[in-house]
Amino acid sequence: MPLTPHVEHHFTASAIVRDIVIGMADGLTVPFALAAGVSGVIDSTAIVVTAGLAEIAAGSIAMGLGGYLAGKSDLEHYIRERAREELEIAQMPEVEAAEVTELLQSHGLTAEESAPVVAALRKRPEAWRDFMMRFELGLQKPDPARARTSGLVIGSAYVAGGLIPLAPYMLMVSARRALPWSVLVTLTALAAFGWVKGHFAGTTPLRSALQTVLIGGLAAGAAFLIARLIA
Repeated sequence: MPLTPHVEHHFTASAIVRDIVIGMADGLTVPFALAAGVSGVIDSTAIVVTAGLAEIAAGSIAMGLGGYLAGKSDLEHYIRERAREELEIAQMPEVEAAEVTELLQSHGLTAEESAPVVAALRKRPEAWRDFMMRFELGLQKPDPARARTSGLVIGSAYVAGGLIPLAPYMLMVSARRALPWSVLVTLTALAAFGWVKGHFAGTTPLRSALQTVLIGGLAAGAAFLIARLIA
């Protein structure tokens, strides 16, 4: 027997963490690229800040609404599938019982071992329905408040991320002078965000940080060069 017990560590990112990642990632990248692009044409922090704040407002609303609608869609889909499963159990119990047997056998149980489980579920229609929802369809009941929470978290994370690249423009008079500071601050924030995201996602933090910085840097660089070429 080993002296040190074996302990397995598994991380499953919560829905809120995923929402923060979604909102913050776009919030850091899109306003950063927009500010860099505008700076390539006009040396006015007022215009950069105004354009940036307008984009943050529009982006946070769009992202938040998208998260809300996605949450509502998940709940509505679950409700529809649950009603369908209840109808099938009521109208086709033998077919559904055979499906339960197949599911149990696919997990290694024999027909004899599956029989008492099937019989027990047939006596409990709600448990039977939940079993089919979980193991046949792979669906778990969403939190009814999930849609609202998701929309608020994603929208708020977008605003928080978007204000970071705009901060230097709010503190300086010249957009051209503020741009290098915006690049430095935003790339640092992207690296930190990528590192944390990699840690929570179970991937290599350094790799995640480099990927996040690369994506944000390419987006801002492309926007700046296009603006300079067109102007």
